[in-house]
Amino acid sequence: MTLKPEPKYPSRRAYVLKVRSDAKPDALAGRLENLVTGRQSEFASARELLDSLASDLAASGAERPADPARGRGDDR
Repeated sequence: MTLKPEPKYPSRRAYVLKVRSDAKPDALAGRLENLVTGRQSEFASARELLDSLASDLAASGAERPADPARGRGDDR
């Protein structure tokens, strides 16, 4: 069995989706928030929601995952 260094559902890709109380199926509006980074983006349509999600995923993809061996005082 091979252990994968990256989980299938990494925490940095966890989001809260808040839909406005006046949103309708044809007029979706609200806010998307990344739970790890705290980045928030408002959206006023389904297209803007998808664009916000894609943008955040692209930004988090540019960031390297944390190395679990770092930060434990092992550096010599």
